Amino acid sequence: MSEQIPGQAGTEVPVCPRHPGVVSYVRCQRCGRPACAQCQRPAAVGIQCVDCVREAHARTPAVRTVFGGRVTHGRPVVTLTIIGVCVALYLLEMLVGGGLRSALAFAPAVGASEPYRFVTAAFLHAGILHLALNMYALWIVGSIVEPALGRWRYAALYLISAIGGSVAVLLLANPAGFAWVTAVVGASGAVFGLFSATFFVLRRLGRDATQILVLIALNFALGFIVSNVSWQAHLGGAVTGALLALGYVYAPRERRAIVSVATTAVVLALLVVLAAARYAMV
Repeated sequence: MSEQIPGQAGTEVPVCPRHPGVVSYVRCQRCGRPACAQCQRPAAVGIQCVDCVREAHARTPAVRTVFGGRVTHGRPVVTLTIIGVCVALYLLEMLVGGGLRSALAFAPAVGASEPYRFVTAAFLHAGILHLALNMYALWIVGSIVEPALGRWRYAALYLISAIGGSVAVLLLANPAGFAWVTAVVGASGAVFGLFSATFFVLRRLGRDATQILVLIALNFALGFIVSNVSWQAHLGGAVTGALLALGYVYAPRERRAIVSVATTAVVLALLVVLAAARYAMV
């Protein structure tokens, strides 16, 4: 006795190859296979199956911004992720107390033995107002810089600018003074790096960058007016962000990828060397 297998040649009832047993008389316009309602995708002409649509997307060259970032639709994912982590850590700190800040905040005295603090400090905040101001600024500039540069360069810009802020605190602290053991927290250094990147993005596009310069100047001045604000971290983040942005924004189109990777590696290595040299002098 012979049997007929659903979906194979010779059967009278066509079934979806991705969902065996689901009958479908609608066929993909590209491959001709049956496609059930779950696998159907509207096309310019007729219906295509999800596999053909995925294959077509994979073959389509990625659309890039003028700076080489992959054009994406929707919200800035990296920016929202950073904001989510900062908010989550703030709420967690409220639940567990100051132990979290003691374990993750940066201070020059502990940076050599616990180097992860150069980064983790940028995700902690000293109060709800501190958190709100930094997250608002991050959302404003992140919505501009992330789509322009693309996700990986934007993430590198944020993280390395955060490290640059901590390194500046280290370089400008007196080992015999109170600043050497004072904990520093906040995303301000990283945000200042994004401020610098925004300036170069606007300049590269031929747009007026006066407003961002005023914003940088006003926020930097606050470090000298408002108590308990680390102007050193702001300065370090801004300089680091500027160095990275120069490589990202002005890289030749044909060498954009290698220049961006090289810029990231060189700036990060420079920060490591500066931190190591500072600790070697203590």
